[in-house]
Amino acid sequence: MAETDFPPTRVAGRGRGWYRGDCHVHSDRSDGGEMTPEELAAEARATGLDFLATTEHASAATHGLWGRHAGDDLLVILGEEVTTRTGHWLALGLRPGQVVDWRYGVRDGTVDRHLERVHRIGGLCVAAHPHAPYPSGTFMYPYEGFDAVEVWNGRWASDLPWNADNEAALSEWGRGLAADLHRGRWRPAVGGSDVHLRGQLGTPHTVVLADELSTDAILAGLRAGRSWVAESAAVELSFTVLAGDRGAGIGERLETRGETAVVRAEVRGVPSGVVTLHTELGTAHRRSLPDAGSGTVEWRTSAAESPFVRVEARHPDGSMAALSNPITLV
Repeated sequence: MAETDFPPTRVAGRGRGWYRGDCHVHSDRSDGGEMTPEELAAEARATGLDFLATTEHASAATHGLWGRHAGDDLLVILGEEVTTRTGHWLALGLRPGQVVDWRYGVRDGTVDRHLERVHRIGGLCVAAHPHAPYPSGTFMYPYEGFDAVEVWNGRWASDLPWNADNEAALSEWGRGLAADLHRGRWRPAVGGSDVHLRGQLGTPHTVVLADELSTDAILAGLRAGRSWVAESAAVELSFTVLAGDRGAGIGERLETRGETAVVRAEVRGVPSGVVTLHTELGTAHRRSLPDAGSGTVEWRTSAAESPFVRVEARHPDGSMAALSNPITLV
């Protein structure tokens, strides 16, 4: 493979902003995959994505094929789905051709060594589909050492059996937020399509606030939790908290100084949906959206009541349309 076949790590001229991308993507080089990198790149553009992460199963086979398909409108992040015996994880931000070993399980006690190798090059380690109900898919490692958790994997629909797996992953992550914040180290949530078949790419995807459209900046945004997960590009979310003359957005920390915190969520693209606000007490506030699918929710809380607040938007059937990482309150 020629070095020029590898995609650039930065898209010129794309400054600070919110970027939509799929962090869990398989081509026909993975078991069960049916789309080529060229087809995936075309579908990414058609579905409104700004970036994707190529994460073949235990392989860097397509790393050198993406350069010709990336461009000024599409960043490709090199990665791998590390398919160990007792759980899968995503290594994002790998060097061209780099492969992370997958031949071990939780009893071998070696996962930390592989995480450190990814961290050493500035990469991101994500616990993938932690409640997947098939051999090796259920995540048996502690989250300690991982940077993020994939709480939404594939289409979230009430008629699909893996809907329960996403609910379990989200509930587990949500329950742990308060304790993690108390310890000073929380792991952001991400979502990815885990695409294998046509029509799956971007459902869901992660929307990241980054200083530019580059591998380093996207990974920094994901690591900091400056992100939310969307069912599709038709769904939009704005989420902020204000206290006095100070404000914070998703993944940020707000010093309330004892003042009341005003929570504001704006949602579009979820017809007749339901918006819920979540704190350490659970679901703290709920409001229905009109048939048109757009609305603004305002609510008041305080740092004394909860160290964080996050938002979800669901369709009438209970399936997820969007969810955010928390805003922390002190």
